[in-house]
Amino acid sequence: MPQECSEMARQSPILPHITDPLPETLGYGPAGNAVEVVERFDEIEFEYAALRRACALFDQPQRGTIELRGPDALGFLDRMLTQKLGDLQPGQARCALWLNRQGRIRADLRVVALEDRVLIDLDVHAVGATIATLSEYLFSEDVHLLDVTESVHRLALHGPDAPRLLARFSGPSASLNAAGKVTSFEIAGVNVIADRWDRAGEPGFEITVPTEHASSVWRAILAHAEEHESEPPIRVRPAGWHAFNIARIESGKPLFMLDFGTDSLPAETGVLHDRVSFAKGCYLGQEIVARMKSLGHPKQCLAAIRLEKGTAIPSDWQPVTGTPVFARDNQDNAIGTVTSSTISPMLGGEIIMFAMLKWASAQPEALVRFAGPGGGIDAVVQPQLQFWPRPA
Repeated sequence: MPQECSEMARQSPILPHITDPLPETLGYGPAGNAVEVVERFDEIEFEYAALRRACALFDQPQRGTIELRGPDALGFLDRMLTQKLGDLQPGQARCALWLNRQGRIRADLRVVALEDRVLIDLDVHAVGATIATLSEYLFSEDVHLLDVTESVHRLALHGPDAPRLLARFSGPSASLNAAGKVTSFEIAGVNVIADRWDRAGEPGFEITVPTEHASSVWRAILAHAEEHESEPPIRVRPAGWHAFNIARIESGKPLFMLDFGTDSLPAETGVLHDRVSFAKGCYLGQEIVARMKSLGHPKQCLAAIRLEKGTAIPSDWQPVTGTPVFARDNQDNAIGTVTSSTISPMLGGEIIMFAMLKWASAQPEALVRFAGPGGGIDAVVQPQLQFWPRPA
């Protein structure tokens, strides 16, 4: 989905205020409706190192927000979405999928429960359709859905020092150290909501702020790390999409609209067990999901591929989204396509990737091949999506 794009449908409220360093940007989303996101502020190696060793601050105009108010909000979502949400308490968050009647994915959602409302964090391009289709199933429920994407903005903080940095603003809080916990506090006099969601293999927080104060919060986070002495010191660096993308692929985190999309079934995505509860009541598309489970497997699924050790590759070769993948013993017909790829710093510069493959070809240790400029490039399917786990 990230691409060069001359016309942007949406721009971050922070971007016009960032001039040093002047960031490089790209378009996120379909041509004509792309969102301008920062690809990098500085050298990608520095930004990635901050994410892995300290913490990195990200601007995320590509994320949208839906607000639900009313006493029936969580009960309604529990009946609609794939995840069990009826027992979600204020200060908790869970991921879920919104499906159509055919069991295919309409949107990948992060549901955040607060004291007075529920927030849904999702890809900005899915906001309108999600509100429209959810609203079709509202009858007597006391629930109000509102697109608040323009009134709130999303930042993110990822890295091993992220909890300690936010604790300077919030004070000691167990919510900062537990995945799926949500806490509210002030940064620079502005109330923010921090959702602990480790999307890049490090402690991570999705930070929701009022749009008119987004720049103030951004500057305050960067300045606070610099101005306060601590042992050991905390360092934070602004970072762009490229550094995050490397880390999330290494950590085995597929992304909606990149690695799976609106034509995908939950069982194909690699996020089934994180997004779907098989112990809850009915929801839209459940019959298809249950049938798929009873049948054993889908026709295709997302797989992780790494090059075989000793494989010689051209210095400038890296598969891009859409690159065909072939079985090692049959290169007449592709068995799938690459969805994401990167060069992994944690694996010594190895090329790693996700690919949507036919089920039979996506099994662990399956031998695959790419058509390289100088001949076939051999690779192997690994047993799990995660390429690199942070050492305990």
